[in-house]
Amino acid sequence: MKRRMFIKKLSAGAVVSGGLAAWLDILASERVFVFPEKRSFELLGPNLDEHIKDGLHKTKNFNRTYNDDVLLNPELYGVLQLTVQRLARLQRLVGYANFNLLGFDDSMKYATSYSRVGAFTKQELDFIESVFFEDASHYGFLGNKVITKLTSNISSRETIKIPNTGHYLFKGQPLQTYNKIKKDVGDNVTLTSGIRGVVKQIHLFLAKAVKTEGNISQASRSLAPPGHSYHGVGDFDVGKVGFGANNFTAAFSTTKEYKKLRDLGYLLIRYTENNPYGVRFEPWHIKVA
Repeated sequence: MKRRMFIKKLSAGAVVSGGLAAWLDILASERVFVFPEKRSFELLGPNLDEHIKDGLHKTKNFNRTYNDDVLLNPELYGVLQLTVQRLARLQRLVGYANFNLLGFDDSMKYATSYSRVGAFTKQELDFIESVFFEDASHYGFLGNKVITKLTSNISSRETIKIPNTGHYLFKGQPLQTYNKIKKDVGDNVTLTSGIRGVVKQIHLFLAKAVKTEGNISQASRSLAPPGHSYHGVGDFDVGKVGFGANNFTAAFSTTKEYKKLRDLGYLLIRYTENNPYGVRFEPWHIKVA
């Protein structure tokens, strides 16, 4: 597959500076707990790099637009919209739950076989490949890439569907962790997002990019770019029953359910407050992988 660095052609983008790299080195030497601490990087002294302060400001104010954000040009924004529309039709065809596990090759087959979805155009496929293979640090996301193949598949034999959630978990540690949470916290906690295959994460990320009007950097502060989501290798999200979309906001950290999770002592969350990855605080995201 042709791996085009299209974003670099659109903007100078966000550059990982030496100061930011040093920040990551500092954090790598620390034990990062999930609950309940609130990090204060002021403790690292007066020589804290301005780039670090800038990064922290952006993740705390993740929905704003900044001068060095990477934006799609109008032509690619149009391709983005068409791609998201096609992926939405594909999700309706196969069903919300099944879409979470759908692989890239099967997605292409379904799209070609069903006229109500329609085959992906060359422009759309080139765009998807570009987004997947782009170095995410160019637009500000500093997390690891955990899935490197666009055509990576999830074996259904390794998964289990969780009743009344519309989501799947991997068997083994993810399922054991979720069952333990349910036992220790109670039925007011539920699975809000489990396994996400590559196609699902592509859809979520690109849909977010549509909402940000083509601001890739802003989208990456809320959602891991395709290939970078730990939902593809074991992590999952939990929320409070009846809390709706608020489960995916900082408001979840104010609930009794979150406080119970925090007090368990054996859980970690993937993206803590002031995390070094360029991602907003996600108190709902349980770290397993």
